[in-house]
Amino acid sequence: MESQSKIAFVTGGSRGLGKNMALRLAQKGIDVVLTYNSNKEEALAVVAEIEKTGQKAAALQLNTGEVKSFDGFFAELTTVLHDTFATDRFDFLINNAGIGLYGSFAETTEEAFDQLMNIHFKGVYFLTQKALPLINDGGRIINLSTGLARFSLPGYSAYASMKGAIEVLTRYLAKELGARGIAVNTLAPGAIETDFGGGTTRDNQQVNQHIASVTALGRAGLPDDIGGVVAFLCTEEARWINAQRIEVSGGQNL
Repeated sequence: MESQSKIAFVTGGSRGLGKNMALRLAQKGIDVVLTYNSNKEEALAVVAEIEKTGQKAAALQLNTGEVKSFDGFFAELTTVLHDTFATDRFDFLINNAGIGLYGSFAETTEEAFDQLMNIHFKGVYFLTQKALPLINDGGRIINLSTGLARFSLPGYSAYASMKGAIEVLTRYLAKELGARGIAVNTLAPGAIETDFGGGTTRDNQQVNQHIASVTALGRAGLPDDIGGVVAFLCTEEARWINAQRIEVSGGQNL
């Protein structure tokens, strides 16, 4: 009988960084459940790509900012784990889903603040809490932060503050889940060429050149710079990395 592949659960896995993470996890022989917010076709295309590698995959709809929907979602996830993967648990939780809202501190509205908080902090907090019974002992949790929690650029005060909260939460989770052998780390990407935040880093040549000029390795980041690091953190080799903030930015704003 073949041994059960480990399973990663990636929020926001239909495009950008999440898609790259999902594909790189599959390349490591890990099965993947990914969530999407609105674009089912993109998500199913990622599932098909993963299945081509020989791994199993599934996609589920989830708005990570709607905590009230989580109970229904986890009932659905339990069914999918049973039907597609012949198990009732998974191993790796990657809290990746997010949006970018740009606005000066003076102009940030309560509505924008709440939307960022619900998706980037409150949603992550309670999604992880509700996932705990489904995560295998010895598993991993990876929370996504940002370089903007270390260096400050005008226009990201609310977004970066939520990510700062995630970095503190990561250490508390590592402390409290250590008894179950679950390691918890933060991954903090620098500026990456995706459609995140309207695709500014990718599509605005001036912004892209500026990022390259303040990055030690001399360019903006690409999705492929990130996914493999997430996959590595889910390997046996990474078992002793815990409660760390790992910035993957090519040396931005040193």
